Amino acid sequence: MPLSLFLLVLAGAALHASWNAIVKRGPDKFLGTVLVTGSAALLSAAALPFLPMPAADSWPWLAASVLLQVIYYGLVARCYQQVDMSLAYPLMRGCAPILVAVAGSLFGQSLPPAAWLGVVLVSTGILCMALGARGGQLGLPLLTALMIATYTLVDAQGARQSGSALAYTLWLFLLSGLPLPAWALHTRRGAVLAYARQHWPLGLAGGVGTTASYAMALWAMTQVPVAMVSALRESSILFALLISVFVLRERVPRVRWLAAGLIAGGVLALRMA
Repeated sequence: MPLSLFLLVLAGAALHASWNAIVKRGPDKFLGTVLVTGSAALLSAAALPFLPMPAADSWPWLAASVLLQVIYYGLVARCYQQVDMSLAYPLMRGCAPILVAVAGSLFGQSLPPAAWLGVVLVSTGILCMALGARGGQLGLPLLTALMIATYTLVDAQGARQSGSALAYTLWLFLLSGLPLPAWALHTRRGAVLAYARQHWPLGLAGGVGTTASYAMALWAMTQVPVAMVSALRESSILFALLISVFVLRERVPRVRWLAAGLIAGGVLALRMA
């Protein structure tokens, strides 16, 4: 993996952890998610007139991903209502790379041994962070991980066929970012508007973060195997762990720091692959 691509995916990982922290830190996790997705949709709508339309072959993949992303956003909000970010985020992101790697190999995207080592180390390290968690805390994050793996594979195919990974990403964020705010405005209009007036800067920052992060990842997936990008992107857990400690003031057990070492080793293996 070229150094420039490696650094780009790492930057996207940091942005991804940041927008999740914005949702987790807010007083209302659902409205925080609404604000982030709505901001991403507005930003995408403003930029799309300057970009070409994605190729027609990518639209079925885009439609499938929109549905998956809407479900994913709802799951993220629900997870952060019930589970600390230092546990939920690793589980959500950690199971996905190995699922993507296995599924990708079935579609003919073979990986070199060093890349497989990186995928396994990243995934093992993140799963180790779940040690000591109660069984009731695992269900939603694991379901979210399955959703992440699914939409990652769908979007990798869509981006490759779109002719423009950026245009594909922005259409995705526009179409997937509208249903949740629309439903929230219909059911909780006053609360949504009040929350937006008070927290719009964070919502805007989150919208920029989620859009830029995924655009970087999807473009990278058009250059190298999907599983390598997926696993490297999950280095965002290292950033999430630091945010959990220094911003959210969560107590992080020692075993999660040790698990972070495995993740760092996996990231290094991916860089060398």
